[in-house]
Amino acid sequence: MIHEVDEVLKGLLEGGALAGSGIEVSLDAPTRDWAARRNAPAVNAYLYDIREEVSRRERGTVAVTDGRGQVVRRRQPPRWFRLSYLVTAWTKRPQDEHRLLSAVLATLLPREILPPSELPGALGALGLSVPLTVSGSQTESRSLAEIWSALGGELKPSLDLVVIAPFPAFPEYDAGPPVTEGATVRVRAVDGTPDGSPGRSHRPHQIEREKRKR
Repeated sequence: MIHEVDEVLKGLLEGGALAGSGIEVSLDAPTRDWAARRNAPAVNAYLYDIREEVSRRERGTVAVTDGRGQVVRRRQPPRWFRLSYLVTAWTKRPQDEHRLLSAVLATLLPREILPPSELPGALGALGLSVPLTVSGSQTESRSLAEIWSALGGELKPSLDLVVIAPFPAFPEYDAGPPVTEGATVRVRAVDGTPDGSPGRSHRPHQIEREKRKR
């Protein structure tokens, strides 16, 4: 799931306002060594934090239907995870970096919701839309200064990009076939022998209605 989000994010950055510019989009950690190897402008989107979005956790099961609307399988609801990316621009001049960050904002701001049709693989198969937030309120426990310190680099302008993506919790399992026949009631004598009368077939709702009459 995480690598599929990486794929979507990289495609968005390469195909938006930066399309045709030749700007490299990298997902590597922007360490001091990585920065020293840059010899061309680049945009970096580094995944620095992964944690579950507990407020979206659901209980119970989800029904999987076939083309006729019959329930054929069941599965646990997906678990949602918050993927936080540190997006930075790398050039020789701060003004150029600011222009690249502006281009990234112009690309991502209109894409607050990613529909299933634009999601690859297992992520798209879930049929769920994925929300995307740029430079919102930071809720992670680590500050950006701490992140840059851990990377061994100096603090620089960045965008905080958050993608909340679903992850299949458990595999699907087959459901029982739908009920197509009603229940049959047979009467026996006190000694347990059949009274010879034919059984009466009832639909479940008919049985419930006769109980109420009694």
